[in-house]
Amino acid sequence: MPGQGMITLVLGGARSGKSVYAETLALSRPGPRYYLATAEVYDSEMAERVRVHQQRRGVGVGGPIPVAGGWITVEAPLDLAGALRRHGAAPGVTVLVDCLTLWLSNLMAGERDIDAETAGLLAACDGLGGFVIFVASEVGLGIVPDNALARAFRDHAGRLNQAVAARADRVVFVAAGLPLTLKP
Repeated sequence: MPGQGMITLVLGGARSGKSVYAETLALSRPGPRYYLATAEVYDSEMAERVRVHQQRRGVGVGGPIPVAGGWITVEAPLDLAGALRRHGAAPGVTVLVDCLTLWLSNLMAGERDIDAETAGLLAACDGLGGFVIFVASEVGLGIVPDNALARAFRDHAGRLNQAVAARADRVVFVAAGLPLTLKP
């Protein structure tokens, strides 16, 4: 039933503390916790970033290890709307999506229709019964990029963040590890 779930958007720059904040928020909730991971690993630097995130969630080389309030990790590099429908519909479930910006990168690399994918994601939000936390990078605070692809990415990210923020019940901006509530 639309409107039963709650959506929080956590925005911030690189290394701002947004993921740690979102994970802490998710861990404060009872019930099952899903981590919808959008990253795709193409090099050792990205593999290290993923490892750090997994380590914080108690995921080791052999898979999940017992931790209080453990996580169920779901890889969702492209079909985020489908993963959200499958795992965020039940009341009492917490779903952390980390992150929308990497999802956007994947969509652009796959030459997907960004507007259609965004519409699909927002439509999936309407059927949620759980508590969903989206993490996204705020990439529009710097200088105008010098190439068309980077400008297109920045523009798509800005529109995606605005669309999710409009749908979200709560929006938090994190800078230097400090949260600032923007909405409500």
